[in-house]
Amino acid sequence: MHSPSEAAAVPLSSPVADGTFCPRSRRGFVLIAAILASALGFIDGSILAIAMPAIRANLGASLAEAQWISNAYALTLSALILAGGAAGDRFGLRRAFVAGIALFVVASLACALAPNALVLIAFRAIQGIGAAIMVPGSLAIIAKAYPKQERGRAIGIWAAASALTTALGPVLGGIVLSAFGDGIWRAIFAVNLPLGMISIYLLIAKIPADAPAEKRSLDLGGAALATLAFGALAYGLTSMSATGEGHMSGPSIAAGAVLLVVFIFFELRRREPMIDLSLFRNRAFAGANIATFFLYFALSANLFYLPMLLIAGWGLSTAEVGFIFLPLSVSIALLSGSVGQLSDRIGPRFPIACGSLVVAFAFAGLAMLTHAGVHSFWMGTFPLMALMGLGMALVVSPLSTAIMTAVEDKDTGAASGINNAVSRIGGLIAVAAMGSLAAWVYAAALRRDATPGIPGFGEPAPAGLAPALDAARLAAGDAAFSAVSLVTALLCLLSAVIAWTTISGQRLPWPRRAEGPRR
Repeated sequence: MHSPSEAAAVPLSSPVADGTFCPRSRRGFVLIAAILASALGFIDGSILAIAMPAIRANLGASLAEAQWISNAYALTLSALILAGGAAGDRFGLRRAFVAGIALFVVASLACALAPNALVLIAFRAIQGIGAAIMVPGSLAIIAKAYPKQERGRAIGIWAAASALTTALGPVLGGIVLSAFGDGIWRAIFAVNLPLGMISIYLLIAKIPADAPAEKRSLDLGGAALATLAFGALAYGLTSMSATGEGHMSGPSIAAGAVLLVVFIFFELRRREPMIDLSLFRNRAFAGANIATFFLYFALSANLFYLPMLLIAGWGLSTAEVGFIFLPLSVSIALLSGSVGQLSDRIGPRFPIACGSLVVAFAFAGLAMLTHAGVHSFWMGTFPLMALMGLGMALVVSPLSTAIMTAVEDKDTGAASGINNAVSRIGGLIAVAAMGSLAAWVYAAALRRDATPGIPGFGEPAPAGLAPALDAARLAAGDAAFSAVSLVTALLCLLSAVIAWTTISGQRLPWPRRAEGPRR
């Protein structure tokens, strides 16, 4: 093992005695670069929901365009993330990681300069491609740079820093948006430039290149089919909420379903598929992924549409609304360790099912609150989001345990990647489908007691809107979000049932007290 002075003298290309590619003195740079890169994705994703009303007001974006500002990124990320992970093995982690960060940063700068919603959507898709390479590379390069006996501590620091950025990002972003007005949303994307450049500098100047692990196939055909399939499904679901595009929803959804079947057959015939579908023959693995899909569907829908309701509907400031993300991040950061230990002792079934039920109660509470027209943020909405955070903290770590223990050791990497993709696909479909539901309920509510000229769901009221029309708009927005929350509560309940019936809950042997001889 090198001392700091000895390591500093080692050329960047020299091998290291402990089997890693990185000398000890340079591993801190790996950790910093990985944390900065993770911050890019976490901050960008969480603040966007807070900034969406400002983006819509500044660019004149419709609800369907707002959905695609989120979904263009989610689509390319979820469809390509497994291929992105394979790129690190094929070309070397440092090289692929730098390429992913660079593409993400360039696309972020283009997003910051976007003159209209369509341009922003296009560059969000490119940003997702960069994230598909960057996100899996962040953790993988830490695992490859640190020896096994030091890896857990390094990953723990990375996870804690990631939780901190996820928690503080929306709060700080909300404060900035409140202080400087709608146009400052562009700074959310522009801040990625300095963070990304520092990360790239550390990777190139301070960290040696690693050798490619294996010549894995990237399965670009599978990635293209997945992108087309989920893109068509998302477009069909989104177009149901778009004026004049409803006639495209049926053909798009049908095309997406056909492409999804083609993708499955394509993957089954490949020697090195992007997704090893044989893993789904395992009942526990399949059940854990179905539970993941429903749970993250529900989470993504509420975290995307609730800020729209609170800011554009209730008229709350972005500084206040930024706090709704705080309980989720803090609960996961504080409780995941102890919940993981509990899962090791009693199996993951009970924590996942219990956590899913808690989240279901939280979303049902949001549905009841908005249906009753109760506009209390700190005494109503925020406590329910705190309850949701507690439920998710019960789920996150045991869900990873369920995925990892359901497969053989050689398949844990593939299993983790699939579960990551499933959670993101759940979010993609949720934003598309629940937006259409919200738009339909909103329009149906307004037909009874309002006239044309009222803004759509999630759009701020124009100045001078008559009080009666503003009240009708507010009631319709509450009804729309209540419908979304009710559906997502039911899906969380379904997730709990699936987890309970498919995931292992075997109690591990407990040490027993010595007993005397039986009589």
